[in-house]
Amino acid sequence: MDNKSVAKILEEIGVMIELTGGNPFRAQAHYNAARTIETLSEPVESLVKSEQLTGIKGIGKGLADKITELVTTGAVQEYEELKASIPGGLFDMLRISGMGPKKVRAVYEKLGIATVGELEYACNENRLTVLEGFGKKSQENILAGIHFLKTSQERHLYHDALLAAQKILDEVKKFPRIIRISIAGSIRRYKETIKDIDIIASARDEHRAEIMEHFTELPDVEQITGKGNTKSSVRFSSGFNTDLRLVSDKEFPFALHHFTGSKEHNTGMRSRAKKHNLKMNEYGLFSNGESMQCADEAEIFRALGLAYIEPELRENFGEIEIAAENKLPQLITQTDIKGILHVHSSYSDGSASIEDMVKACIKLGYEYIGICDHSKTAFYANGLTEDRVRQQHEEIDRLQAQYPNFTIFKGIEADILTDGSLDYPDEILETFDFVVASVHSRMKMIEEEATSRLEQAVKNPYTTILGHPTGRLLLARDGYPVNMHYIIELAKEFDVIIELNASPHRFDLDWRYCKHAKEKGVKIAINPDAHSIEGISDVIYGVGIARKGWLEKEDVINSLTAEELKNYFQNRKKLKK
Repeated sequence: MDNKSVAKILEEIGVMIELTGGNPFRAQAHYNAARTIETLSEPVESLVKSEQLTGIKGIGKGLADKITELVTTGAVQEYEELKASIPGGLFDMLRISGMGPKKVRAVYEKLGIATVGELEYACNENRLTVLEGFGKKSQENILAGIHFLKTSQERHLYHDALLAAQKILDEVKKFPRIIRISIAGSIRRYKETIKDIDIIASARDEHRAEIMEHFTELPDVEQITGKGNTKSSVRFSSGFNTDLRLVSDKEFPFALHHFTGSKEHNTGMRSRAKKHNLKMNEYGLFSNGESMQCADEAEIFRALGLAYIEPELRENFGEIEIAAENKLPQLITQTDIKGILHVHSSYSDGSASIEDMVKACIKLGYEYIGICDHSKTAFYANGLTEDRVRQQHEEIDRLQAQYPNFTIFKGIEADILTDGSLDYPDEILETFDFVVASVHSRMKMIEEEATSRLEQAVKNPYTTILGHPTGRLLLARDGYPVNMHYIIELAKEFDVIIELNASPHRFDLDWRYCKHAKEKGVKIAINPDAHSIEGISDVIYGVGIARKGWLEKEDVINSLTAEELKNYFQNRKKLKK
C-alpha cells in the first residue's frame, strides 16, 4: 500500500470517529497522522518492515499498530467496524460544502436525516433553522452546496483523471495487436474537470475481438456497460467510466481528431472542409466520395489549409481562423519554466522546511524559488507575525549564502482583507521581494463587493501578484463572482501579475481569461501553491492550462531567468515608491 492510500484510510477513520461522536482528540490524531504519512519521502511499507513508525512525531504505538495492520493485510478492523455502523448517506452529505462531520452528525441525530435527498427536503421545509449552529443563511448555503454536488458529482479533477487514464492506456498498450493508441477526449484537450476517459486505438479487423476481450478483463474493471468490436465501455473501481474505440490504422488520425473534440471545434472543422468541397467525419476526409490519405493529424490540418492546432486549443475559441492565417501562438512548454513562485514552508502550513523545498527545486533544475507563507490574518494556517517574518528572512539570508547558485526570493501570501487592504503595515510589506495578495476569508460576496475588494488590492503598490483571483475550488465550491475583464485591465494599468494557480483543485485564473490577459499585455505567473515537495510538480498541470489559454513563454513571468526576475522585482519596487 502506498503512502497516499494509507493516509486516505487514516483520514476516513478520523472522520468516522467524529461522525459517531467519538473523542475529538482521537479524530485529530488520525488527521495528523494521515498528513504526516502522505508527506513522507520514504515509503510507509519500508517503515513498517523496519519497525520505525513510532519514531515519527505524532505516531504512537496505537496508530503504528493500525498502520502496520493496514499495510500488511490491506484492511483495518476498526475502519471496517466504523464504516458498517454508519449509514452510507452520511458520507454523501460530507461532500456538501459546509457540511463537516459535526454538522452531519447533528442533522442525523437530531432530525433523523440520513441522505442528501432528505437533507434537501428538510432545507426546503426550513427545518434546519431550529438546530443549534444552523441558521437561515447556513441553510441556504447547504442548498447551494447540494445543487453544486448534483451538477458536479459525475466529474473528476484533471490530475486524477490523467493518472487513471495513463494507467489504463499502459495496460491496453501491452496487448501486441495494438498498432497505434492515444488518450483522447477532454483529457487530451486539458479541460479542468473530466467526465469520462476516452481511448482511441487502431488494429486489424481480425484482432478487434481479442483486444476488446483483453480490455474488458483488465484489473479493477467493476462493470462492463457495453462490448463490441468497435467500442467497449467499462467502469473501473476507481469510479472512471472508460470507452475504448477501435478503428483501422488508416482511420486512426481522423478518429483521434474527432474524439479529441471539442464538439464545437469539430463543427468548425466540418464547416471548413465543406468550403473546400470536402466531407469530414470520424472515419476520414473525403473528396468526391474518395477517402484521402492522412498519416497523422498534422496532415488533416494541412489538407484543410491550416497550421497544426494543438489539442489544448481545440475549443472553437478562434483557433481555426488563426490557423488559417498561420498565426497560432508558440505555446509555452514545461522547459520554459525557470523557477517557481508561491510555495509554502513549515513556517506556516507547509510540510517541508525552506531548505528542503530549495533542494527539491535545485534537483528539478529550477533556478529559483519564491517562498510565500501565509500572512498573520491566516491564523488557521499558522500565518506569520511580524517577528516571524523577520526570523524567516534571516533564515533565507543564511540559506542564500549556502546555495549561492540558486536564488531564494522572499515572498508572502498576504490576505486581502474585506476592505481590500493587505494585512501588514507598509514597513513590513517593503521587506519582501514580492507579495502575492489573495482572498481567504469572507468569500460570500456579490460581484460588486468582490470586484471592489480585488480592485483595492491591485491598486496597492506592494501587490506584485494577484493570487487565485476567484477563490474557486473545482468540484467543491464556485469562485466568488468578479468582473474579471475589469480586474485584468486594472492589472495592466498597475503592473500587477495575475496568478494561474496550478493546483488541480484550483486552476485559477480560468483558462478562458488567460487569452484576454495575454491580449491586454498582463503577465501571468504559473504558481504551484505548493504545500509540500510533491506539490511543486503541480506546475506541470499549470503549464497545460496556460497552453489552453493561448499563453506563450513571453506571457509568463516565471519563464524569466533568476537574474531577469530579480531585476524585474527590484525595478518594480523602485517605480512604486
